[in-house]
Amino acid sequence: MTINKKDAIAGALFILLGLGFGLNALLNLELGTSLRMGPGYFPLLLSGLLVLLGAATLINATQVPDEAWGAIAWRGMFFILAGPIAFGATIEGLGLVPALAIISFLTAFASQRMTVLMAVLITTGLTLFCVAVFHWGLGMPIQLFGPWMKVVGLGD
Repeated sequence: MTINKKDAIAGALFILLGLGFGLNALLNLELGTSLRMGPGYFPLLLSGLLVLLGAATLINATQVPDEAWGAIAWRGMFFILAGPIAFGATIEGLGLVPALAIISFLTAFASQRMTVLMAVLITTGLTLFCVAVFHWGLGMPIQLFGPWMKVVGLGD
């Protein structure tokens, strides 16, 4: 029997992460009930789904033939990993709109086929969508423009 090593490693990683986060939620957070969910309920549910996804991936690894690893996409890794770091570093100072615009524009270039015009369109659409959902729709108390934006007349 041949095993697809990439899928097997991914499945095992999903299972390990799911078990780790699930155990953390189980031991350190109150679960509550289905009607009155505690802070650990949703993380435990998501970790269970991650374990199931890992198991399905691991089972699928026995059905699909192995393939060559190929080159590592360093460009994509860099831009995707830089996004959350940039968001965390700028959300308080710049506010939601500029932070989203920065990370959307930045992560768009993970693809080698991305053009500047397409990145601007994606950034505009994603920023408008996130402001509509999180600020207007859910009413989250996140400033649209933070204190660093006073310089250009947009902050509080």
